[in-house]
Amino acid sequence: MKKDLHPEYREVVFQDTSSDFKFITRSTMNSNETITMEDGKTYPVVKVEVSSASHPFYTGKNIYVDTAGRIDKFKQRYKK
Repeated sequence: MKKDLHPEYREVVFQDTSSDFKFITRSTMNSNETITMEDGKTYPVVKVEVSSASHPFYTGKNIYVDTAGRIDKFKQRYKK
């Protein structure tokens, strides 16, 4: 087998920014930020926008985005 062919797996914390849900898993992702978890160890942290804690399919809650308001604001701004 060739050396340095496979990436290095290590424990990484993924943090959901919308619900502040955190979980530890093994990944090859790199991050400059670190976080100390309840076990006292420091891990690199990767921030994600959606996880099972905030996704409507898993939570059963629908999040409505005000797209009509955004379009109206755009049209008013660039009406000239």
